[in-house]
Amino acid sequence: MSSSQPSQQRFVYREFGDDNSAATERATPELPPQQQNLKVQASRKGRKGKTVTVISGFQTKPEVLAGLVKQLKTQCGSGGTVKDNEIEIQGDHKQKIWEILTKLGYKAKISGG
Repeated sequence: MSSSQPSQQRFVYREFGDDNSAATERATPELPPQQQNLKVQASRKGRKGKTVTVISGFQTKPEVLAGLVKQLKTQCGSGGTVKDNEIEIQGDHKQKIWEILTKLGYKAKISGG
């Protein structure tokens, strides 16, 4: 290899040919709200004693979750985020979030004490 040519990636062995990262990416099933079973619970684990309301069980795209978390944050008057396909809202808002989700057509249950 001469020094005037740019270096190229060289593979000794490659099982699947070209890099098809889109093909190996995990597909997220897109279910309508009526078919999703969500769990709403308050948690303080690993958050230095701060309570957050965690909504889990979503089977939808991240764009839909981003819109939903924005709406929940506005209606609860607190901060929140999306982590690992779950929504976290700061504070204990189990009942309020359950009411909002059921009005939007989701099947939601409150779990935990």
